[in-house]
Amino acid sequence: MTGAARTATRRGRSSSRDTRAEGPPSPLRELADYMHIVPEYIDQTGSEVRVTSDETRRALLSALGVDASTDDAARESLASLRAGDQQRLIPPVRVVEVGSAAARSVSVQPPPSRSASGPWRVELETENGDRHLTEGPWRGGATLDLRLPPNVPIGYHRLRVTLSASGQEWSDEQTLILVPPRCVTPADLLGDRKTFGLIANLYTIRSATNWGVGDFSDLASLAEWGGAVGADFVGVNPLHALLNRGPDVSPYSPVSRLFRNPIYIDITRVPELEHAPELRQRLSSAELGAEISALREYPDVRYEQVMAVKGLALAALHRVFVERVRDSGDARARAYEQYVAGNEPALTRFATWMAIAEAEAAGHRETVRAYDWRMWPAELQSRDSDAVTAFVAARAQRVDFHRWLQFEADRQLGAAASRARDAGMQIGLYQDLAIGTSAAGADAWAYPHLFVRGVSIGAPPDPYAAAGQNWGLPPINPRALRNDRYRYFIDLLRSGFRHAGALRIDHVLGFFRLFWIPDGMSGADGAYVRSPSADLLGIVALESVRHNALVVGEDLGTVPQEVPPALEKWGILSSKVLYFERDRRGGFKAAKTYPELALATANTHDMATLAGFWQGRDIDVRAEVGLIEKDSIEQARDERDEQRTALLRRLKQEKVLPSAQMPKSASELRAAVHAFMCRTPSWLVGLALDDLAGEVDQVNVPGVSPDKFPCWTRKMRETLETIMLSSEARTALRCDGRVKAAAPG
Repeated sequence: MTGAARTATRRGRSSSRDTRAEGPPSPLRELADYMHIVPEYIDQTGSEVRVTSDETRRALLSALGVDASTDDAARESLASLRAGDQQRLIPPVRVVEVGSAAARSVSVQPPPSRSASGPWRVELETENGDRHLTEGPWRGGATLDLRLPPNVPIGYHRLRVTLSASGQEWSDEQTLILVPPRCVTPADLLGDRKTFGLIANLYTIRSATNWGVGDFSDLASLAEWGGAVGADFVGVNPLHALLNRGPDVSPYSPVSRLFRNPIYIDITRVPELEHAPELRQRLSSAELGAEISALREYPDVRYEQVMAVKGLALAALHRVFVERVRDSGDARARAYEQYVAGNEPALTRFATWMAIAEAEAAGHRETVRAYDWRMWPAELQSRDSDAVTAFVAARAQRVDFHRWLQFEADRQLGAAASRARDAGMQIGLYQDLAIGTSAAGADAWAYPHLFVRGVSIGAPPDPYAAAGQNWGLPPINPRALRNDRYRYFIDLLRSGFRHAGALRIDHVLGFFRLFWIPDGMSGADGAYVRSPSADLLGIVALESVRHNALVVGEDLGTVPQEVPPALEKWGILSSKVLYFERDRRGGFKAAKTYPELALATANTHDMATLAGFWQGRDIDVRAEVGLIEKDSIEQARDERDEQRTALLRRLKQEKVLPSAQMPKSASELRAAVHAFMCRTPSWLVGLALDDLAGEVDQVNVPGVSPDKFPCWTRKMRETLETIMLSSEARTALRCDGRVKAAAPG
């Protein structure tokens, strides 16, 4: 996740009870309810009710552009919102299950002149271009339930309703989204065979060939090895576009979730290199070789340096593409044209943001201002301004460079996915969709009507963070998203599913509600805002079926009661983590208690590795960065002793260790944990590459600044080539009963 601490999953209950004195709700409360601001919630202890204050309501409503400064203003705002909603004949979008009663009709709100009568007409254009027309009479009065053609397939369809009466005509359009009853499930892909996969943070991978950061070729190699040892998927961190500079390197705080980070491009695999003899000579020079070798040897990823070196090579390769390929009409030129056409207008908007940010950085040399569109000159802050249009015309080649980068990143990711399939993986690549995007970044600039300013998402107070957590990411206005017919959300899913056999949705609880914190307030003053969960999950199911891919929902934390049955209904796998699957006495739960519809893992990127857990390295780090008070350190270490004992006891009870004693080697202990995970009924088990290799330090410590801990930069100690040949890694890779028979031993 974005850095939120992971505590044991608790089932919270949504509450609509008002704990104040009984009586009619105030205009402010009515308005907040209408805008889906939750009046109260049960905290993580499951016992305390936290009530949303009027101050918080006003701050959130103001951020949403709704005046609630006084009761009279709130009353007028509510009346205006209701009037606007009632003026529409039909909602702008409707998400319904195919074959349901709701899919066979449309409810129409009659126009103001309700006494009139006349004909109605419903025109339905399906996404494949088929047209259906139905007509009939209507009389003024109640809501009209008009019939739709039967047997309309799943997909995104255009519905137009027209009413006529007394010489007047009223028309309205709706995007009708017909969705399947559930996502693709493991049984659909795997039959009755439970399986496992590898999970890695791509940027941490060392190899003999990369330039100081794991790249798409490393991902392909990992997938081939995974297929050889019987794995069916390789999961990676979000590959979203980042700034690759300073502290802006968290894969969970991208500048765009629609596009990818070009730092993962393998320069040596770019086709244009074949037509660039001078660049090939430069790449083979001792000087550049020494620079790349140094980047490989650093213990951490030097994002800015890596991107600087790669950027020069990529710029040269793009010039070759422009001069020799783009207008050639060959297969690569056609592929580029198809990629651009299939991703417009979002692609050019993203490329434009990147080009403007670079120009601002070159002109002002102030990185913070340059890469935050809110600090750009006013005329560049609107994507549709004349100044932006003029900029694109003047910097056309640089804008095209960023389009081409995305094209090549997509091609190399696709090649890695193909190699995963060729290696026998039934699922293939497993990608990760972050919960949000930077307020300063490209998506917020390109879609300003969706992102709410003056608010950040986060988490309420819990035992790990008494003041709550502020993730610094802007929420999306649910009302604006719906009025925009979910187009941005659909594009997010399509990007995430592209080249993937599974998609992990970070903090899937946000599909139900997100915790909003007004600027200047602490997490203790935040409030939950409801999301249109049924619509969002229905669209997820549609895109899952379209891409024949699984969906995993990261549902750790305080889980409202409605979430587990909803995820199960839609066929979305839950996330189960060994560290959190504990009973009330602190013991680790039996393997048989894990749910079937789940991905089971020992840990996550926010948690200790298995070696770090066993050595207590995570406790040491938390003490060093001030997350544990000095007088609590010994208590934490005593508790870890108890946890180690409890884990050994569970491993013996599950018969993956002969006794409740530490085995001869650390790799055998990790092997026993993995064998335990593979004994659970969960469809998928994810084994972390860090744990196979025996990494001690975790990659992220939630809520800690880069000056205290190198979050998101730590590399693995050994190269991928070494790990793949390592006897210790092979020992740790124990997944009894899940390794495919055809796989080598």
